[in-house]
Amino acid sequence: MTGSVALSVDAVSHGYRGLRVLDTVSLEIPAGEVSVLVGPSGCGKSTLLGILGGLIAPDAGSVRQSGLLPRDCLNPLTYVFQDFALIPWRSVAGNVSLVLEDTALSRAERSDRIAEVLDLTGLSEFAGAWPRQLSGGMRQRVGIARALAVRPAVLLMDEPLSALDAQTRELLLDEFAEMIGRTGATTIYVTHNLAEATRLGQQILVMGRRPGRIRETIRIDRPLASRTRDDADLKKIEHRLWNLLRDDAAAAGQELSHG
Repeated sequence: MTGSVALSVDAVSHGYRGLRVLDTVSLEIPAGEVSVLVGPSGCGKSTLLGILGGLIAPDAGSVRQSGLLPRDCLNPLTYVFQDFALIPWRSVAGNVSLVLEDTALSRAERSDRIAEVLDLTGLSEFAGAWPRQLSGGMRQRVGIARALAVRPAVLLMDEPLSALDAQTRELLLDEFAEMIGRTGATTIYVTHNLAEATRLGQQILVMGRRPGRIRETIRIDRPLASRTRDDADLKKIEHRLWNLLRDDAAAAGQELSHG
């Protein structure tokens, strides 16, 4: 995949029915990197992701895109959600092909793209399988393959592993790191899981409690392939993140429990 897109957020604010969710958020999303958004419940992480992806128009501020789109990009901004959203009566290949069917690609070009992303996500042997035959982790891989089939410039991932059990999440983390590294797509990843943040994030954006603001930006300038589950340096960063978030997380929990 060639091409690389960066995003610049300038003083973005947003609210719902008088409740201010984001307050003058400014940040930079570097091209070709994984930026992870962490913060307490209700701080506006998913709202910010929606604004970055163009699904939500902010009340104030702006988002600017710069750089070159990948070759043959069909959808510059593409989402992966925690809900796999697979069509049960379509095979794995059929679910991936869905995003390519209303495009100018020829049948041969669609087949090539489907084969490419199934290989990238380790699903080539399961092209003819039905969603009901797949584990949760494999279903999420189909969702990622479908997103990658449009060759996005920016991949937006909203807690994609949260619906999976701990063992499956751990196994997929390694696969995610490899897949993201191979695609080169600019990736914005929302998670509550600090181990995920340190395993995948080259830039970790720490948000405070509602109304959400960026409290701190932490960089981890190490290749994703060099990071492991028991890495002592990553554990230190994870502990630092928890210290930053602990009080806000406790306060957010009280806010939620009282209404």
